[in-house]
Amino acid sequence: MERLDFFRQSIRHLLIEYAKLVTQNDGIEAQTIFDTEHDHYLLVHVGWRGNFQQIYGPAMHFDIKDGKVWVQYDSTDFDPVGELLEMGLKQDEIVLGFHAPYKRKHTGFAIA
Repeated sequence: MERLDFFRQSIRHLLIEYAKLVTQNDGIEAQTIFDTEHDHYLLVHVGWRGNFQQIYGPAMHFDIKDGKVWVQYDSTDFDPVGELLEMGLKQDEIVLGFHAPYKRKHTGFAIA
């Protein structure tokens, strides 16, 4: 349970810090969504660019399942996996869920 709490804390910290980097001036808001009951964590961009272009979509999505952190999606120029490693997570605790299952065995990270 202690490691699970560490995973949750690390992911929340990471997403909160990334959310702070989104400028509010351009009408786009970065929202963090934490479902700690089911262990789903997202950073979503919401807002409008001008009067006609709605912005809505995930920037990052993490899950915790089967004792591992799953990086499901990352559309940013940041390095969340590298930062998780710097925080103390191990490669065998991180699944690169955005890679097809057959590719994961070549990444050096957990395969599932």
